[in-house]
Amino acid sequence: MEFSVRKLLKGDRIIWIVLFFLTLISMLVVYSATGRLAYRNVGGNTAHYVVRQAVFIIIGFGVMILLVNVVPIKIYSSFANLLMIVLLLFMIMAVFQDIVSSEKVTPRSLDLGFFSFQPGEMAKIVLVIFSAKILSERQGSREELKNAFFKIIIACIIICGIIMIGNASTAMMIFGCIWVLMFIGRVPFKYLGLTVLFGILLIGAVYFTADYCPAGFGRVHTVKERIDNFIHGDDDSKQGTTQLEYAKLAIYEGGFTGNGPGSSEVSNYMEDNYNDFIFSIIVEEYGLAGGFFLLFLYLVLFYRGIVIVRRSNRTFPAFMATGLILMLVFQAMIHMAVNVGLCPVTGQPLPWVSMGGTSILFTSVSFGILLSVSYQNQQNDEKEKEKEKEKEIIIEEKSTKKVDR
Repeated sequence: MEFSVRKLLKGDRIIWIVLFFLTLISMLVVYSATGRLAYRNVGGNTAHYVVRQAVFIIIGFGVMILLVNVVPIKIYSSFANLLMIVLLLFMIMAVFQDIVSSEKVTPRSLDLGFFSFQPGEMAKIVLVIFSAKILSERQGSREELKNAFFKIIIACIIICGIIMIGNASTAMMIFGCIWVLMFIGRVPFKYLGLTVLFGILLIGAVYFTADYCPAGFGRVHTVKERIDNFIHGDDDSKQGTTQLEYAKLAIYEGGFTGNGPGSSEVSNYMEDNYNDFIFSIIVEEYGLAGGFFLLFLYLVLFYRGIVIVRRSNRTFPAFMATGLILMLVFQAMIHMAVNVGLCPVTGQPLPWVSMGGTSILFTSVSFGILLSVSYQNQQNDEKEKEKEKEKEIIIEEKSTKKVDR
């Protein structure tokens, strides 16, 4: 049994260990943080949401095992353009669905009837694959890198622009990760610098024109409000009724060692304690020691991502792994920074820990691709070792023949 399981869990062993610890943390804190939600929605069945989380995580592990054992890396490059078309189609459908909906909600989710998901989660993966393909094919000259920049930036503007209608923070995070990927991919800095300048001007334009935009006009009012709250403070924070104030209180109550598993009191007053502010509940229950351990896990994940990239002998897998590890770790760092008040509230879940459905599944795809690249590296290393052994055997045979003569 042990042999068969180890045979299935291919790729970087340390990443699998990190995933095991993140899963354990997720199960414990989701069970603790969803008590209020259970009494409100499912008649007090406190096991409902942790069972739901467990089901999605088990499916996620199945997705990872499938990707690392069955899907070859070259498939992602071959279908990169098709994935971009499908993503764009889904995003347009989500916007259209929002327009015709009587509820007038922002187009974060797309309901396909049998399945609903957030296209923004899909965009995190597809844009990385597409950008990795473009960058890997255009490393020959500065002119090719210039062409790569324009292709990637046009795709990012279109996709992130649509995402920004319903989720500005996700759009900015994706754009930032792709920007770093292009920097690593040797795109001339003058183009990247112009992109930064354009981004600053765009945020400034959104901020200063928000008051003149009609109500319900995308997320411009939310963006301005969160920037104002971060700079000047939130009026509701004086009464301590904001989610961020509750998060700070939870961290304060946790101290260094925490109150113990399931002992969170602040979670009874927070709306998003199981999602956007789950880190604060972890610190309340397991203390700063637990928070630093969680941070350590993501730093280990980042380090193993670097190791995977350095061992890749082909550009496409290296760029793809770089983009995915940046996306996962950036999101985790942003989540933690929001919880401790270091940046404006963004609404980013903690990867593989926060309660989720399709977000868990898309995260599992990212991990599955990372593990696939790692496994490919291991296979390449084994082939190189076999070649070295063959060379040594040939040299020994030649030297033996010379001695016999």
